[in-house]
Amino acid sequence: MSSNPQAQNRMGTAKMLPLILSMALPAMFSMLVQALYNVVDSYFVAQVSEKALAAVSLAFPIQNLQIAFGVGTAVGVTSLISRRLGQGRKDEANSAAVHGILLGIATSLAFAVYGAFFTTPFFQMFESDGEIVHMGDQYISVCCIFSFGSFVVVMIEKILQATGNMFWPMVFQLVGAVANILLDPVFIFGMFGLPAMGVTGAAVATVAGQIISMIFSVVILIIRPHAIHISFKGFRPHWGTVKNIYAVGLPAIVMQAIGTVMSMAMNGILSGFSTAAYTVFGLYFKLQSFVFMPVFGLTQGLLPIMGFNYGAKNKKRLLSALYNGCAIALVIMTAGMLLFLLAPQPLLSIFNASEELLSIGIPALRIICSCFIFAALGIVSSTLFQAVGKGTYSLAVSLMRQLVILVPAAWLLARIAGQVNAVWWAYPIAECVSLAASVMFYLRLYKKEIQSLGKG
Repeated sequence: MSSNPQAQNRMGTAKMLPLILSMALPAMFSMLVQALYNVVDSYFVAQVSEKALAAVSLAFPIQNLQIAFGVGTAVGVTSLISRRLGQGRKDEANSAAVHGILLGIATSLAFAVYGAFFTTPFFQMFESDGEIVHMGDQYISVCCIFSFGSFVVVMIEKILQATGNMFWPMVFQLVGAVANILLDPVFIFGMFGLPAMGVTGAAVATVAGQIISMIFSVVILIIRPHAIHISFKGFRPHWGTVKNIYAVGLPAIVMQAIGTVMSMAMNGILSGFSTAAYTVFGLYFKLQSFVFMPVFGLTQGLLPIMGFNYGAKNKKRLLSALYNGCAIALVIMTAGMLLFLLAPQPLLSIFNASEELLSIGIPALRIICSCFIFAALGIVSSTLFQAVGKGTYSLAVSLMRQLVILVPAAWLLARIAGQVNAVWWAYPIAECVSLAASVMFYLRLYKKEIQSLGKG
C-alpha cells in the first residue's frame, strides 16, 4: 500500500467548501443509508409484534455502548493520524493505524464475553414481562458475541478517512447496510428454507452484514494503494501511541457511552408511565438518525481537515472548516426539525404504531426536535475539540447534553408534571445549556491555542 501525498496536500490547499463537500458527502450518503437500515430493521421487527419492537428498543443502550467503544477508539486514531500527517510524521501515522486495528479486535473480545454471560440482568432491570426480556436477551447476545465485524470495519473506515479518503469508507458502510436490509426478512420471517427466527433473526442479519462489510474492507485495504501503510510484520506495541490514541479516544468513548447511561436512565423514567413510553423513546432514536446521521457524516469529513490544518498551524483554514461545517449542519438540522414538526404521524406509522404509541409519540417528536438547531452547533464544535486533541472539552459538553442536565431535568419534569409529555422538554433544556458551554470552551481554545497559529 503506497503513499498518496496528493490526498494529504489537498486538505491543506483545496478550496474549503468544495473540499468539505467532497470529503463529507460520501460519508453523509453512507450514513443516510445506515439510518435507512435502522428504520427498516425496526419496521420488520414491528411486524413480528409490539413486544418485539419494545425488546429491540430496550436493547438500544447496549448497542450504543458498542458504537461508543468502536467509534470512540477510531476517532482517537483518526485524530492522531491526521495530526501526524499534517506534521509530516508518516511513520507514526502508520503505527497509529496498526495499533487502532488491534485495539478494535481486543474490544470486540470483551463484548463477546459480555454477550455470552451477562445480558439477561440488563433487561430485567426495566421489564418484568418475560417474553420481552427473552427476546431482548436473544437479540443483544448475538449482536455482542459476533461484534468483531463492526469493530474492525469502523476502524478501517476511520483510518482511511484520516488520510482524506472518503470513498471507500462510504462503500464499506453501503455494503454492510444493504446486506443487513436484504437479510432482515430472510432471517426474521424465514425464507429460502430457513426457519423464522423473529427478533433473533434481526440480530443475525445485523452481524452478518457487519462481517460481510469487514471482509470487503480488509480486501480493499490489502489490494488498493492508500496514504497509510499497514503492516503487522515486526509489530511491537508502543504505549505512547496507545496513550495518544486514548487521549482523544477515551473522552470520545465516554462521550458516546454517556448515551447508554442516558438511555438506561430515560427508560427507567419512562417505564414508570408505560411500555409504550419507552418504546416511543426508542422509535425517536431510530427516526432522528435520518437527521443526525448526515451531520455525523459531515463531521467525518471535517475531522481530518481540521486535524491536518491544526497540525500544519494554518489558522485560517482551520476556522474556515469550522464555519463552513456549522453552516452545513444548520441547514440539515433545520430541515429535520421541519420534518418532525410537520409530519410526526406518518413517521411513526412506519412502525405500525398503535393509537397509544401515536398519542405519546406525536408530541414527543414535535417537542424534542426544537433542540436540533442547538445540537448542530454543538456537534460541529465537539468535532473541532477532537481534531485539535482536546477530547476532554467534547466530553464535558456531552456530559451536560446527555446526562448532567438532561436526566435530572427529565426526572424533575416527570415528578412535577406527572405526565409523559413533560419529560420531552428536558431535551431542549439540555441542548441550550450545553451549547453555552461549547461557546465558552471554544473561546478558551481560541485564546490559548488557535489565535497564535500561523498562516492567517
